[in-house]
Formats: sequence, C-alpha cells, structure tokens
Amino acid sequence: MTADRTAGTADVASGTAGFAALADLAAVPEEVRARLVTRFGPGAREWCAQLPRLVDELAGRWGLAVRAAGGGGTSRVFRCERPADGAVVWLKLTPDTEVARQEAVALTAWREVPSVVGLLAEDVGAGALLLADVRPGTTLRERGWRPAEVAGMLTGLRSVPAPSRAALPSLAERLDFLFDLTERRAPGVSTADARALTRELTGDGAPLGLVHGDLHPANALLGPAGPVAIDPRACLGDPDFDLVDWALEGVADRAALSDRISELTDLVAGADADRVLAWCRAAAVLIAAPRVAAGRGDAGTVFLRELAGL
Repeated sequence: MTADRTAGTADVASGTAGFAALADLAAVPEEVRARLVTRFGPGAREWCAQLPRLVDELAGRWGLAVRAAGGGGTSRVFRCERPADGAVVWLKLTPDTEVARQEAVALTAWREVPSVVGLLAEDVGAGALLLADVRPGTTLRERGWRPAEVAGMLTGLRSVPAPSRAALPSLAERLDFLFDLTERRAPGVSTADARALTRELTGDGAPLGLVHGDLHPANALLGPAGPVAIDPRACLGDPDFDLVDWALEGVADRAALSDRISELTDLVAGADADRVLAWCRAAAVLIAAPRVAAGRGDAGTVFLRELAGL
C-alpha cells in the first residue's frame, strides 16, 4: 500500500492529547458512510461513529502514529508510522468482522509469497488488520501492466495449499453474493446465465485452491520486485478465476480476448485457457452491469455485454 492511495495528509499522533485531531482524521465522510451502509446495513453508521475511538485504541496497542485516512466501500484504511522504528504500516478496519477474518486467513496462507502484502498483526474481533507497506505502491491500473509482469503474482497466489473448507466460503458462494449485489445495483440486469455457467464450473471435479476473489489492476501495487496483491476477498475454488480481470482488461473483441488468455495461460503454470474463457463469460455481467447502468456505450462495454449475453 502507498500514501498515494489515501485521502487526507494530516499528521496525527495517537493518544489522549491528540484524540481530537485523530477524531477529525478518522471521521468517515458522508458519501463513504452511505456506501458502507449499502454494503453492510444500518449498523455501519454506528460503526462509523465509533471508529475514531477504535483507531485510537489500536494505535496505542500497536504503537502507531496515524498519519492519513482513506478507503472505500468495505473498509477504512489508515497510513501509520511506528515511531519505534520509523516504518510505514497500514491499519485496515471493516464493520464486518467476518470479512477481516477471511482476509487474515488468506494472508496467513500466503505469508511466504512475496507477491502478496504482508500481514503484521490482526484483531479480527475488532475487524482490524495491520499490513506492511508496499513501495512505490502505484496501482497497476494507474501505471499500466503487461501479462509477463503480472504472471509471477498470479503464479505465486496459486502456489500454496488451500486452507480447510471450513475456513473460507466457496467461490460459488462468493459469486452468488456478487450476482445478488449486481441485480440490486443494476435493476433489470439478469444474472441467470452467469449463475448457470458458474454452477457448471464449480461442480464435481472442479479445481480447488485458494482464490483471491477480487484481483484486478487496482488491487495490485507495484512493489520493489514486481506486483503485489492486496485486498483479497478470499474463497476456495478454481484459481483460474483470478485471471479473469487480467484477461478482460482493455479488450474489445473475441480475438483480442483469445490472444490475451493465451498469453496469460502460457505464462501461469497450471492455468487452463478454456476455463479462463468460461470464467470470463460468467464474470462479464459483474463488470458490464454497472457500465450499462451508467449508460456507457464504448467498445469495451459493448463487448462485455455481448460476452455476458445482456
């Protein structure tokens, strides 16, 4: 993670004397509160109200000085320093403790994989994770990327044994949630075809591995040795699902998609081109629906609609 990705730059030391300043920094903007309420329900408003005190308590426990705040629709993220050694670290908090627990499970499984952000400490009961810094930390969506550059990250993610089935939801469950969310956010869009294809892809005999579940170019940061994955929505299922966003990013016709899939699967050991294409068809509706709702008609959106059968 990097300071470039945060909103706000005030330097605030945690502790009683600085609590008023910390409370200002940790206050959740109303538009962010609205997104959190949409995602997690009315209880998220109370969580937002209590967030400054939670940040203060965790900063004191873990020896942090809070410097900046940011985040989006599922969490708040605070750039911090550890005065003891001057290290930059990231405090991530979510209203849903299960979301924090699942991320902690995945990051623990990937702890020896350099292309995944490091987990330094956790309090999943408080919905809190303490994460290592990534420098320079520019997202690949901002910087641009090539298949050869992301192949090491994609390979590293699938290099560890899957946790027990009880530890994480299945990919099928993850996608059911996303299909439901898509239909709520884009009324009139049907996910029936995508659900049917997902059932085929997750049926008996389907591959079972640890899946990032939300791996797109905005969730990959440029690190000192290559891209580093952040913000997993981890689940258990077919690791080929994590290639979908990289296959679809920037393509606008079937030939380009086929070429991209071939390039990626040639570079990522164990990846299957036919399954990646099928996952692209199943996931296309998730990407296309918000674009359709926004009235977009660019070539990429038209192709996604075609792929999704919309």
